Amino acid sequence: MVLDPRAFPSPFAAHWDLDPEVVFLNHGSFGACPRAVLQLQQELRAQPQQEPVRFLHRELEARLDPAREELARTVGCAAEDLVFVPNATTGVNTVLASLPLRSGDEILCTDHEYNACRNALERVAARCGARIVTASVPFPLQSVQQVVDAVFAAVTPRTVLLLLDHVTSPTGLVLPVGPIAQALADRGIDTLVDGAHAPGMLPLDLRTLGAAYYTGNCHKWLCAPKGSALLYVRRDRQQGLRPLAISHGANSPRTDRSRFQLEFDFTGTADVTPFLCVPAALRFLGSLLPGGLPALQAHNRELTLFGRERLCSALGTPPPAPPDLIAGLGSVVLPASQEPPVGPLGLDPLQVRLWERHRVEVPVMRWPSPAVRLLRVSPQIYNTSAQYEWLAELVAAELRAERCAG
Repeated sequence: MVLDPRAFPSPFAAHWDLDPEVVFLNHGSFGACPRAVLQLQQELRAQPQQEPVRFLHRELEARLDPAREELARTVGCAAEDLVFVPNATTGVNTVLASLPLRSGDEILCTDHEYNACRNALERVAARCGARIVTASVPFPLQSVQQVVDAVFAAVTPRTVLLLLDHVTSPTGLVLPVGPIAQALADRGIDTLVDGAHAPGMLPLDLRTLGAAYYTGNCHKWLCAPKGSALLYVRRDRQQGLRPLAISHGANSPRTDRSRFQLEFDFTGTADVTPFLCVPAALRFLGSLLPGGLPALQAHNRELTLFGRERLCSALGTPPPAPPDLIAGLGSVVLPASQEPPVGPLGLDPLQVRLWERHRVEVPVMRWPSPAVRLLRVSPQIYNTSAQYEWLAELVAAELRAERCAG
């Protein structure tokens, strides 16, 4: 298959094993790991096959500690307050399952919350009789203050926890988690931040953010292998915070490490190589541009804003949020469609057509349910502005055909 010349990727794409016949414009869903990091992972995976006991028993802590330390420096916290989990959804479930919630307690979230984590809230609330309160954040929206006002309008004397996305998955907004978490802490309310997209996309300083709990993926914008994420727990909240799988650390007599790390660092036999590859991913990303990771974050934000602008221009619609709420992820509002979702995954027909006709991989979502139809922009350095120019043309043409068919 020959792609439109305007869809040729960046020279940086040579570092990834992405299918050259696909215009991959969906880094935000699962990330993509560079070839050099995957090669390291393959080497590491061979080692427990050669001597499993040495790798998983004798050497595991000595391998995890430097990886944790390098990640902690990147996200701005002490290594002692950080553990690895497979993904941010696991991180959210872990915290929720550990909280001593009672009947009548209120857990606050927004209507932009990621569906998987909303489901975790529903399960925990049903078990203990807690109530979920949903703050309605307008979209499209005009300012950060609208987010703050919506959250605090929903706080009551019964609120015990806020679950808040740092970067919303469907709408691509960077929410003001720092000011909100700090203000709620003054009222005795903890914040659990679902930072699934934030590590690698945004500069982070978890020490000063003010959240009691923070979880984020390393396999998305940090480009580590899939199955790597962080869970930060503030020191005063670590006691009683337990992994989902209870293992040997629960009754270990050791005193040289915190119970927090003893429990989380080994929860049973598993592939730990995604965690061990995080430093290599950090170094790789830092080597791509002269300014290191901050320069890469700025590059991806500029490309996100460019892609959003080109799509909005082609569709004749305004951007749904101001630039100060956008980083490496953004959404564009599409006209409503009467076509039903397609297949077992419930994909929007436009997403299906872009894939089947043009081999363009880009998410088109209906949020919440069919109320708003969104196309999400989520570039990485292997993408180019030409790809988004081509996408804008394709989307405009497909929507014209949609209108004619309707």
